[in-house]
Amino acid sequence: MSAMWIAVLATAAGCYALKLTGLIVPERLLASPRLRRFAELVPVALLAGLVAVQAGAKGSALVLDPARLAGLAAAVVALLLRAPFLVVIVVAAATAALLRLAGVG
Repeated sequence: MSAMWIAVLATAAGCYALKLTGLIVPERLLASPRLRRFAELVPVALLAGLVAVQAGAKGSALVLDPARLAGLAAAVVALLLRAPFLVVIVVAAATAALLRLAGVG
């Protein structure tokens, strides 16, 4: 088994353990309003960080790709209009694809 597969399996096991930990945490531990608010906001912060990295980086370099940024802006507009998540993804992808087809980015 290669080192890559060992890393993939270890990461999968870690993700499963983390998910399981979230399910078995006693309710009394989440009774604190501060801890509950923290637990609600962590996924939002992680997703925002992932979006920022994917929208503005290519490998280890910072890239300001106009098509990517326009797709991100289109997604933000769709979210502000309360579009369903699948529509947001399609709008962002279509915007970026059309701009790339037009030679932008």
